[in-house]
Amino acid sequence: MLFTTALARRIWLQCMVLGAVGLAAQPSLAAGFPEHTIKIVVPFAPGAGTDAIGRLVATKLAELLKTPVVVDNRVGASGALGAQAVAQSAPDGHTLLLAAAPFTTVAAALPGAGYHPLTGFAPVGMIAQGPLVWAANNALPANTLPELVALARQRPGALNYGSAGVGGVNHLVLESLKARTGTFVTHIPYRGIAPATVDALSGEIHLLTGTIPALAPFIRDGRLKALAVTSQRRSSALPQVPSMEEAGLPGFNVLNYFALMAPRGTPSSVVQTLNAALALVVELPDVKARLALDALEPATGTPAALEAFLVKDFEGWKQVVKQQNLKIDAF
Repeated sequence: MLFTTALARRIWLQCMVLGAVGLAAQPSLAAGFPEHTIKIVVPFAPGAGTDAIGRLVATKLAELLKTPVVVDNRVGASGALGAQAVAQSAPDGHTLLLAAAPFTTVAAALPGAGYHPLTGFAPVGMIAQGPLVWAANNALPANTLPELVALARQRPGALNYGSAGVGGVNHLVLESLKARTGTFVTHIPYRGIAPATVDALSGEIHLLTGTIPALAPFIRDGRLKALAVTSQRRSSALPQVPSMEEAGLPGFNVLNYFALMAPRGTPSSVVQTLNAALALVVELPDVKARLALDALEPATGTPAALEAFLVKDFEGWKQVVKQQNLKIDAF
């Protein structure tokens, strides 16, 4: 019997899924998918952490699906331009978005973001998650998050905080802390976390949050001090740094995440095929090792589980924006 290339590819992937996860029943694989090159839109610049995750996933998906998978960096508007491009693409599974935390924070903070993270997309699957870390200049007279909160209450507006830009997770995590503690810390937005880090090191600003890979080198060599990670439990990448619960803020849990999204209307069979392949990718030992280097934990799951996560995340950030009365009309 002769097999077409597409059919052979589907049977091969099916066997891979069964062998890797030991399922008793065969997954439903989309007929005729993929038909050509798959494009993963990364809405941030080449070389950034999100870009590295996107290229890792693209390489492994290409190997599994036996079709080219390329990364397309669509930079601008805090990730909104890339999200807009994918939302407006053909819903056939060949154009995907690598979503990270700004996917929900920017849409929650800016009504004019130009996309809706829930109604404009079909969730494919989660890839990984990891906390941010609160870091301070060494001259700040606070060595823990409770001490920072106490200082902010004593000196309203005197402390300042640098972020990677308005509406991003680095910005809204500060607003969430302010809302929870009734404090006021002056927000100073930068064009990216790198210049904010430079000013934190020099003492121009007091405080910032960033991903652990971005700030850990300066924490480990003593140029910045870590007050807490933004999650409910400690990170294995900075085991000496307390969690938010240990810092007296139970329920405060802010995670940077990475997930694949397709345009709304993508057939469920295509979404399921991509989800099955993505689950295999995330379980690969070399992928897990690479994620660990970035202080990330694998976080696979169904499209429905990702959708539930995004609903909670988006609605939570909208509540922070409302509570803090943030008026943001531009990136």
